Amino acid sequence: MVNTAYKEKIENAGGTAVMILLALGVMVALAFLLSRTPGKTLSYFFLGPIKNAYYFGNLINSAIPLIFGGLGVSVALQGNCFNLGGEGQIYTGAFVATIAAIAFEPLGVPGGIAAIIAGAAVSGSAAAVSALLKARWNTSELITSFLLSNALILIINYFVTGPFLDPATNLQSTRKIPALFRLPQILPPSNLSAALFCAVAAVLLTYIFLYRTLPGYEIRMSGINEGFAKYGGIDTDWNRILPMFLSGGLYGTAGALAVYGTYYATVKEFSAGMGWNGFAVALIARSKPQGVIPAAIFFAWISSGARLAMQFSDVTFEIASIVQSAVFFLVSSAVLRDIFKKKN
Repeated sequence: MVNTAYKEKIENAGGTAVMILLALGVMVALAFLLSRTPGKTLSYFFLGPIKNAYYFGNLINSAIPLIFGGLGVSVALQGNCFNLGGEGQIYTGAFVATIAAIAFEPLGVPGGIAAIIAGAAVSGSAAAVSALLKARWNTSELITSFLLSNALILIINYFVTGPFLDPATNLQSTRKIPALFRLPQILPPSNLSAALFCAVAAVLLTYIFLYRTLPGYEIRMSGINEGFAKYGGIDTDWNRILPMFLSGGLYGTAGALAVYGTYYATVKEFSAGMGWNGFAVALIARSKPQGVIPAAIFFAWISSGARLAMQFSDVTFEIASIVQSAVFFLVSSAVLRDIFKKKN
């Protein structure tokens, strides 16, 4: 049994590696098709993000919300739940944390921590609504989480550009959080902040929760075989709600830390794309917390490399979307994975 499990891990890892290489092959092909200087384009795409401390720090910083998003999706998938509301949950967590941080300034550092918890709790509750509807009326959480996310984005947009708009800035954003709550920078002049340590801690805690605690075991068991879990006395309805709440909470934490470490305010729709990219990260990581960090860095590297290639060569930033789409398609396809297994 041990050998079988080990072989399966090797096959999954090998299949994922093949898919990633194919996606990067798409990038190489596009460079030769769309660029007059493909060598220069590929150089900036592959090596630009690690060229100096500024680019490298921003690369790692952009991976932080993807780590939290990937963890959020992974927890939900472990319980056989699908949370497609990441876009709205990141945005909501950021807004709630921003407003709470401004209000809790007299409380000092505990107030700043409470504001992050508030953002995570509201986003987690929004995701849990979909699970409650699933448990009560068997409504697909795929649809409800997605629709609720879109509604939340519109509501937050109204608040950001209306009642909570900062009149002192030309941006469409809220007031900035107090300087006391802003996370220290790690690799100046880049935007990388101490949120990186929070992301690493979140990965460790998520792994421990899922694989070393009874609630984590019950979530995984309910996700693997709901009927068997019920027979064993596990409350499967609760273990549908809990992973969705944790998933939304992790997304909300991503938004809160983006405010604390990078933006210092909620800028209108700053989180666009983060939720879907987090979903792709979870797919690359095979819903395993230990695989989320390299998957998030890889996905952030694609965006960062495409941005630099756009700045210093003759391609557009949309090339990143094409490569990311290829990654998303390939890692979600069972065909290539099955081919890899058969060859082994």
